[in-house]
Amino acid sequence: MSTVRVVVTGATGQVAYALLPRIAAGEMFGPDTEIDLRLSDIPAMVEKAKGVVMELKDGAYPLLANVSASGDRAESHHDADWVLLVGSVPRGPGMERGDLIRKNGPIFVEEGKAIAQHGSKNVRVVVIGNPCNTNCLIARHAAGDTVPADRWTALTRLDQNRAVSLLAAKAGLRSKDVAHLAIWGNHSATLYPDFTNATVGGKPADQAVERGWLETEFIPAVQQRGAAVIAARGASSAFSAAQAILDHVKSLVNRTPGDEWFSAAVVSDGSYGVERGIVSSFPLRSKGDGSYDIVQGVKLDAFARSKVEATIAELEKERDIVKDLLA
Repeated sequence: MSTVRVVVTGATGQVAYALLPRIAAGEMFGPDTEIDLRLSDIPAMVEKAKGVVMELKDGAYPLLANVSASGDRAESHHDADWVLLVGSVPRGPGMERGDLIRKNGPIFVEEGKAIAQHGSKNVRVVVIGNPCNTNCLIARHAAGDTVPADRWTALTRLDQNRAVSLLAAKAGLRSKDVAHLAIWGNHSATLYPDFTNATVGGKPADQAVERGWLETEFIPAVQQRGAAVIAARGASSAFSAAQAILDHVKSLVNRTPGDEWFSAAVVSDGSYGVERGIVSSFPLRSKGDGSYDIVQGVKLDAFARSKVEATIAELEKERDIVKDLLA
């Protein structure tokens, strides 16, 4: 039985608390892979993280080969196969998105350097902490050429899951009945959930529900879903985010079946006119070993193209905000 070494940063946060037991139970890497689980957090939170370690041990998970907590990245990231960068500074009252980017930038510089220095030669990284696209860009540049560009991904699967659920509900069907619904661009209020290529119950989405609803209600509902959860719950998404992280990694470590695809933000290779190096969400297909291909030939009508261009413009603006960190 193989063992995978997994780092989860921000290990004392809500998302990590929802995620860690599911990794330990084998939901992410399957029943034939043992888990060496490393909880990483700032030094001031390590004692709290040790309480989570106790809980994980008390769960008696058969696949949990080892679990530890550390505030030292040299220890937690040593020979790591997967690093899930969950931790980041949350957006505070009155904080603009640009302020948040600048606040989190130095954290992800340090993460990138640590991953390059201490991670395994095959390390793969998933950036969850927001703004995840630009944080991924920052960490990837900080790592330099040690960690290839195709090892870096950022989470837009939560947006895909939200979009699938909302579209299925409108059509009176279930999430499993929705296919080919991709997220393009930034994990932000400009993201584009592409209904123009989606199917619902085997029919084009705009035949299953009204196109007017898709353009005027569906898109903003997906874009603002996180804010809606906070308004209703008094806290940000936790277990839905954990589910999306599981789905993201599972989609990468298992070959994509049939003609399906999934969404994740990756370093652009120039596909669809997205500038090389920008970390943008695309429809992807996995080779089953953590690597992927961007799906080619997806047709974007004038409406879809305008939405993609708007979200890419935002990503370019965010890149310029942190250009000093990308040297």
